[in-house]
Order: sequence, then structure tokens, then C-alpha cells
Amino acid sequence: MITIGKYNKLRVGAKNSQGLSLTDGENEVLLPFLEVPPTIALGDDVDAFVYLNKDGSTVATLKDVLATADEFALLTVVAVNDDGAFVDIGVDKDVFVPKREQKKPMELGESYVVFVYLDHQSNRLLASSKIDEFVAHDGFDFEEGDAVDLLIIDKSDLGYNAIINDEFIGLLYHNEVFSIIEPGQRTKGWIKTIRVDGKIDLTLQPSGFGHVLETKDYILEELKVVGEINLGDKSSPEEIYNRFQVSKSAFKKAIGGLYKERLITISDHQIKLVKE
Repeated sequence: MITIGKYNKLRVGAKNSQGLSLTDGENEVLLPFLEVPPTIALGDDVDAFVYLNKDGSTVATLKDVLATADEFALLTVVAVNDDGAFVDIGVDKDVFVPKREQKKPMELGESYVVFVYLDHQSNRLLASSKIDEFVAHDGFDFEEGDAVDLLIIDKSDLGYNAIINDEFIGLLYHNEVFSIIEPGQRTKGWIKTIRVDGKIDLTLQPSGFGHVLETKDYILEELKVVGEINLGDKSSPEEIYNRFQVSKSAFKKAIGGLYKERLITISDHQIKLVKE
């Protein structure tokens, strides 16, 4: 069965007046001549993205599209009308985002994280920026401290909303962000807190005793090279993150451990290696 809105493993079956016929052994779909690469031959196996074009015909492309059905992606608005907006996925038919599926009114030229899905009545791809309706809200199997993959959705008063492992949603508070992040960015993160109401707080820095030991070793090795570092108890979280990519809390725990071992001295804005 050929699935619309997805990549399908198909075989080049025959040539006709419009292009090449691709088949899964039972059904066929057209790969138009404009989409045919010069290296393709009859009998070749290909991964083809199948969709309805502007004429309503089912066609295929071998291009790398920006999003397939059942995926989250950052897509750009290329047209707006009274009924909704259209976003570009890299083929000649843009994906419609109905007004009712817009978290806030979409603007021409702006990019938004959306969920792309197949409308089974029309067999056309649609998209929605109401991400909360397309994520799971329970049943996760991760725990606090686990590393996860994040897709940044948007910025709010509290911080950044992010999709966790392409399935759940969580929040990165502003005080957990020490570098520039943007909607659509994919990054590694960690589960900071799973609250009693099931909501998930995230962090971009690993936590736990093991991470403190790792940070401590890294700082000590650098001090052995440079002798002193212009960071201390009163340094800002941004300064610390820019230097070591860790939170101020992890940094203070690490240098506190080094101080107790009498390996360094600490001042408000400087740490020094104790000479042997």
C-alpha cells in the first residue's frame, strides 16, 4: 500500500508520456519527468515521497522534503488568506494550516513549529501550530535526570516550550537557558523535574553527582594549564556557561569540591590553582 504524506519504498516500473511509474507491487504512482534524476533506471528501488499536487493528482518526488505526515517541523509561511495560511515543505504543493489550527495568527514570511498530518477525508496534508493537541500527556518512561532530545517550539513569559523525544512537551525556564536558542532548534536536554500534575521541567545542563565530578575534573585540568580563571562565586550564570557550558549551580558545586580538597583558592570573580 502506498501511503500519502510519507516516504515509500517503491520500484521504477515503467516509463509513460508523463514520467516514470513507481510501484509497490500492487499500486502505482507517477514520478513526473521534472522530478526524474538523470541516474535513475527501470527496475531501480527508490524512496519516494508521495503527495497530492496542485491538480489533486497523486504524485511522487525523490526530493528531501522538510516534513512528512505525523512529524513536527519548523516551516515557513508562504501565503495567507481568510481561511488560513500555507507553509512550504519543499514540494510544489504547500501545506494548509486552517485558522482553527493556528495557536496565534500566522504571518507571511514567519516560521512556526507545526505538526503535519494527513486529512483522511481529502488525502491532503494539513498542519497545526496547536502542538499541545498532538503530544502525549502521560505514559512517558523517562525519569528525572534522563537525557532527552528536544525540539524548541516557542518562547513564553516563563521560558521556552519544547517537544521531548518527538512525543511529549516540557518547559525550559529562562534561568535554565544560558545561550541563544530559537524555535525549530533541536538540542540535547535533560529532565529536571516531573511535577505532581504531570508537567515536565527541562534543563540544558546535565545534573547529578556524576556531572559535578566531570565538571570538577575539567576545571582542574584547565587550571593546571592557565593557573587561574576569572570566574568565581559572584560571576554571572551567563559568564560561567559561556566558559564551561554548565549552570552556575554545577560550577559552584565543582569549585566547592576543589576548594575542600585544597586544590584551589576562590574569590568573588577568580579561582586559582594552589601551587604545590
